[in-house]
Amino acid sequence: MVPDEQQRLAALHEYRVLDAPAGDELEAVVRVAAMVAGVPTATLNLIDEHRQCQLTTAGFTGGDSPRSDSMCAVRLLAAEFVHVRDASADPTYRDNPWVTGVHGDVRFYASAPLVTPEGHTLGTLCVFDSEPGELTDEQAARLKDLAEVILALFERRRQARINAELAVETEARKQFTDAVLETIEVAVVAADPSGHLSLFNRAARDWHSLDADPSVEPSDFADRYRLFRTDGVTPLPGAEIPLLRALRGDTVRGDELIIQDADRRSRHVVTEGRALTAADGTPLGAVVAMTDVTADRARQRALESAHAELLRSNAELEQFAAVVSHDLASPLGVVYGYLELLGDNYPTELDERGHKWITSAMRAVRRMQALIESLLMYARAGSGPCRREDTDLGEIVDQALMDLRDRLRESGATVRVSTPPATLTCDPTLLRQLLQNLIGNAVKYRDPDRECRVEVCARRVAGEWVVSVSDNGIGIPADHRRRVFEMFARVEPGGHVGHGVGLSTCERIVTRHGGRIWADTAPGGGTVVSFTLPGA
Repeated sequence: MVPDEQQRLAALHEYRVLDAPAGDELEAVVRVAAMVAGVPTATLNLIDEHRQCQLTTAGFTGGDSPRSDSMCAVRLLAAEFVHVRDASADPTYRDNPWVTGVHGDVRFYASAPLVTPEGHTLGTLCVFDSEPGELTDEQAARLKDLAEVILALFERRRQARINAELAVETEARKQFTDAVLETIEVAVVAADPSGHLSLFNRAARDWHSLDADPSVEPSDFADRYRLFRTDGVTPLPGAEIPLLRALRGDTVRGDELIIQDADRRSRHVVTEGRALTAADGTPLGAVVAMTDVTADRARQRALESAHAELLRSNAELEQFAAVVSHDLASPLGVVYGYLELLGDNYPTELDERGHKWITSAMRAVRRMQALIESLLMYARAGSGPCRREDTDLGEIVDQALMDLRDRLRESGATVRVSTPPATLTCDPTLLRQLLQNLIGNAVKYRDPDRECRVEVCARRVAGEWVVSVSDNGIGIPADHRRRVFEMFARVEPGGHVGHGVGLSTCERIVTRHGGRIWADTAPGGGTVVSFTLPGA
């Protein structure tokens, strides 16, 4: 099938007149055509891919016949007016079944093509007789006019159908839109160009305990619909009402206000709004959508209150730490001193058991002093200010090693640093404390059967730095690697005694920087503790 024929058939089916009732108007046009031509018979023929459909006839009973038998299909695509005096004498038509007597005995034949504005021929308005005949130019012109009338009637039907379908679609869309507006938990309010209310959806009606009233003047909105500033007391000035701001063309995004219902219950809302215009720019009004954030704001106030309480608690903790450092640590120092004096000044007065008791007491005092120092370090790590700045990791590692030099010398530990040039965003004091704890732990829990080796390394991963401190010590059992970061958690492998505060202090420092910390087995045995900190 050639493309033009495909387009012609598509145009024919678009009108949806095939096999449909012709209707009084089309039947009347066909009767007038027969009268204009002065013949007893006429028909409205539509030609589809395989057949000729006689939609309506005058003077005989019509029906469908094969397209190959149709006289009108012979010159259909030429879209020309055809006028034949005697078809039996015309070489083009004399063998046609409508001429030979199979379907009819046509002699006089004339047809006006039904051509759409796009140039597609749908069929013909055909007049014929069993006797030879002639048409005047006037008659031929009127038949062409009637063909135009038929096309106009087709087009009117098509437009009426399209309009009906559009009406159904529009109504369906309206019902869908109405259903959405009535279902969502967002209040939608609209006004006409004069500022008078034209729409409240269900949420808006519920929140205001009122419906949209077009008679309310915009200047009375705050009073009628109980609109307040976020303090819940000050009535919202007209210049701040989001709907009226949007109507003036202002950008309304994130404006907050309070709505009170009939029972004076307050609802905190955030608004978004804009002016409405037609496609040609004609103002249509404005619309505002309001979201209930009452619960969110209550949580925000609770968080702010909790934060203030945390600041107060931290201040008290710092004050407590200062008291502990003086009022507890100082008396312990005195106790330790007197115990030393007892041992030194009465070497013979005390028997072996007495000296043993003094030694045990001094050991307990030292342990208490170490525990107090650990608790103070933990408190400072969490309560002191976290002053972040771009910090050179290499310099901080060097400072931590300088602080630990006596312990490293006494233990014979070797520390290898293999960090690339790295700049971290962190509190350098807290990072120094963190590295001191991790390196100190690696030395404390060294394996007595081999030389202590510690390595500090760092690598860049997805915008942050991963710093690791690994050792060849006695290691941490797999089922304890998460628990060791808890406060006062102690594994004590190999008989080592600790306070269970050091690693929890490390985790507290890392968490304050938004990082993570974890422990794993080092290659060849031992422990590797890694943590993340943001890059510069």
